[in-house]
Amino acid sequence: MKVLNLLPAAIAVSMIASCSNREHNPEFFSPVPVTIHVDGFTVSQQDLPATKATLAGSYNDINAITLAFYQGTTEVFKATQLKSDNSTFTTFGDFSLALPIGSYDLVAIAYTTKEGSPFTLTGSAEAAYTGAHAYETFLCSDNFSISNADAIEMTVTLERIVSQLTVKSTDGKTANITNVRMTFSAGGKSFNPLTGLATSNTGFSNTVGNSATVGAQSTSSSMLFLATDEQDIDVTIETLDADGNTLFSKTIENVPFKRNSKTILTGPMYTADDISGSFQLNTDWLKPDSNITF
Repeated sequence: MKVLNLLPAAIAVSMIASCSNREHNPEFFSPVPVTIHVDGFTVSQQDLPATKATLAGSYNDINAITLAFYQGTTEVFKATQLKSDNSTFTTFGDFSLALPIGSYDLVAIAYTTKEGSPFTLTGSAEAAYTGAHAYETFLCSDNFSISNADAIEMTVTLERIVSQLTVKSTDGKTANITNVRMTFSAGGKSFNPLTGLATSNTGFSNTVGNSATVGAQSTSSSMLFLATDEQDIDVTIETLDADGNTLFSKTIENVPFKRNSKTILTGPMYTADDISGSFQLNTDWLKPDSNITF
């Protein structure tokens, strides 16, 4: 993904300084002030082609931003801002730091982290939700070079990298249903920060509460990372009672998913499928007639 909206303090071509340059031009080897503004997300809703930029502080579905710089596998800088903790930022989404002259991989991730589903960035090769769920996640990754001692200020825009499944029932919820479980045959809850693609493609199960009132249609959602930009995945939908027993189960094969898109599955989940059309009769008797007198 490209870093957008470079401000006038542009980044020039990288330069390699020799030892003699270190002696005669020591400023080349001093940390350079860098200001990064994570100023918004590119948000597309369902299959709408249009996108819009949303300020980081005003988007309610993320509560943390992590900015990191890598040289190969070496982490040079990493900082996290939590929306709920203003001691981690002055303006949510603005980072100030100093880096030596050189070339880096810039990674900026906006996400939701919760006690039961923490988010971790372990390096330039993997980031993951390590708990029960994955959440909405935005990413910007690009090459970043500093070639002189001039201060740098730039704005980056992050793009959504998750895919979402929404399951809608066409019938009313029954009183014995507590949860809905969605099981994916592929995809995962971890991704490569440089590509945004899943690092695990073995699938997982996601169980969510069902808050619909009895008799009302329900909606359940789950998010996942894909191994490719578009991917067909088998999905199993189950309804569970309070003890975790499965009361309904259905597998839909080759469900299409795409990054930054929502896939919606709609159907009956609590009662038998509606019976319609013609009935067929089997006119062959299984055994000879029996005469019963009562």
